[in-house]
Amino acid sequence: MESSLPASPVELLNRLGAQVVVIVSGGGTQVIPQLLAQGGASDVMLEALVPYAKSAMAGFLGGNPESYCSDSTTRQLAVAGWQRSVRLSSQGRNNIGIAATASLRSRNPKIGQHRVHVATHRVQETVTATLQLTKNARSRLEEERVAALLCLDVLVSTVTETTDHPWRKELESLLLAEEEIIRDEYKAPGSWQKLYSSEKVEAPIEINDAAQARQRSGQINNRLIFSGSFAPLHQGHLAMARIAEEIAERPVEWELSVTNVDKPMLDYIEVSRRVEQFEGKTLWLSRAPTFIEKVHVFPQSTFVMGADTYVRLIDSKYYHGSQERLNDAMRTICQQSRGLIVFGRLQDQEFQNPTTCDVPPALREITYFVSEREFRMDVSSSAIRANKT
Repeated sequence: MESSLPASPVELLNRLGAQVVVIVSGGGTQVIPQLLAQGGASDVMLEALVPYAKSAMAGFLGGNPESYCSDSTTRQLAVAGWQRSVRLSSQGRNNIGIAATASLRSRNPKIGQHRVHVATHRVQETVTATLQLTKNARSRLEEERVAALLCLDVLVSTVTETTDHPWRKELESLLLAEEEIIRDEYKAPGSWQKLYSSEKVEAPIEINDAAQARQRSGQINNRLIFSGSFAPLHQGHLAMARIAEEIAERPVEWELSVTNVDKPMLDYIEVSRRVEQFEGKTLWLSRAPTFIEKVHVFPQSTFVMGADTYVRLIDSKYYHGSQERLNDAMRTICQQSRGLIVFGRLQDQEFQNPTTCDVPPALREITYFVSEREFRMDVSSSAIRANKT
């Protein structure tokens, strides 16, 4: 296989019609000049970005990440790169986002490990590689060389779907005996690829367990829908679902949007991990990040939510600051949904009682407020994630 490969990664990417956006934060930036210095780079490289400052990273991710150098953050950046590639290139191209975050040797000794995270995302799959470098075994330039080769290895392996190429062999020749590259990938089923490649809100995918998924045509009516990011799904969510089922007298169906208003789409590895939490339950994957879009996708349905989400329904910033759009949204919610079941929750160390929320009378009329006596569980997904780190 190696003999049939072009001499440079850019020539290979060009042959396969790749359109690449590179996003690198921290170490690993040496892959950018390596790609741009090769002939034909302008046919392949759409953009190369280095969001070094924390504010720059927050701009890409829609907020500060929990870790600036991690596998999950790198996957988010790779998806952001893929989305930029789609926007910047002509339709039907082999769009790819590749990202790297690295913590390498610097003037001041690091407390933690030296490491490199690389990820690629395209409509077919998400691929990652993590390498922990032996501390103080190399100079900064030597670590940069290893990081750049790991980027080239993951990029070429993603596009060609082969591991038999010279950049991987060179990388492996530089690794020490105790160093190991941890790799992961998720090849998306056809229904997921269709959801990701669409430019509009499509009918969602129904998943009854972690192994089954099917694309549904048309709208899905008269359901009890519990939407969220579920990162992770926790006992508070499950308790809310049980109470909502008693109130609505029907089973809860869960909904996860792969798109977000201010953030990159979820990568396939992240989606697959969240899907696994719902084994034995009905879960919908959608491209409906806003509540109005959810109402259109699930018309005449009842929706379960926390007080924090309920308050956002009347926040004009989610309607481009337009009071007219907010009023239109309220009319749509009241006319096209069967009602809302709203739970209080701990917010900024205080219990937020949804009955005290200042909402329009029409919205209050279609809302069932679950009292603090019926439900109070001071747990959040963000706190669970923080305790794991």
